[in-house]
Amino acid sequence: MMSQRSGGFLVTQIHHLGRRVFTELLKQHEIEIGPGQGRILFALWQRDGVPINDLVERTLLRKSTLSELLDNLEKAGYIQREQSDEDRRKILIKLTERTQKLQKVYINLSVEMTKLFYKGFSDDEINEFEEMLRRILENLIPHDSEGATEEESI
Repeated sequence: MMSQRSGGFLVTQIHHLGRRVFTELLKQHEIEIGPGQGRILFALWQRDGVPINDLVERTLLRKSTLSELLDNLEKAGYIQREQSDEDRRKILIKLTERTQKLQKVYINLSVEMTKLFYKGFSDDEINEFEEMLRRILENLIPHDSEGATEEESI
């Protein structure tokens, strides 16, 4: 019988503490967005003008949660919804000019967080750790009945 392991508990603690630290860094730079919203913006910085289903896949957020976060981002002027020229039934999510200006600061803060996470680690240790995390993620994905996790969204 396998002894009780604490990896999942530690990952959860790191997740919550990391979110609080990152939110504080954002506030210090007068950026009032939450981590879930930041995850959406980050995905859009990589590829803008995409349908909601694309963002569901790339952020692992539930569609209902994603829609709520998109509503808040739209109200704040960070994104806009536009009808697709190719398929009138499809709504595309696009960044506004305001958000494009925010990108550099947000990415710099993400780099700062990465440095905090990996302080004292060698490149080999980081590579091995991230490979193990990918394997854990791959183990969990087939068991996710919703297709995404609610906990991470807000």
